[in-house]
Amino acid sequence: MLFKKRGVFDEKDARKVVEWMSAHPEERELIVMAESVTSEAKRRLWDYARAVQLMADMTGEERSVRVEILEGFVSERVKGLDVEELGT
Repeated sequence: MLFKKRGVFDEKDARKVVEWMSAHPEERELIVMAESVTSEAKRRLWDYARAVQLMADMTGEERSVRVEILEGFVSERVKGLDVEELGT
């Protein structure tokens, strides 16, 4: 799933994205597109992906989440969820 935000994507935004991803376990990709991403937010996203992999290993499940972080221009034409609309 693609999440986009104009401006700085911070740890609070990462928390919203992780909560959304946790509610949708069928999603296998977590892509963040923002003008800039803080190091704390990147760490939270990568920790989530590692936690998913660890839990899958412990339960014998085949599940993983690929994280991709794109920094720079955020186009309105790109379809994805706007982080601002995910709620608090």
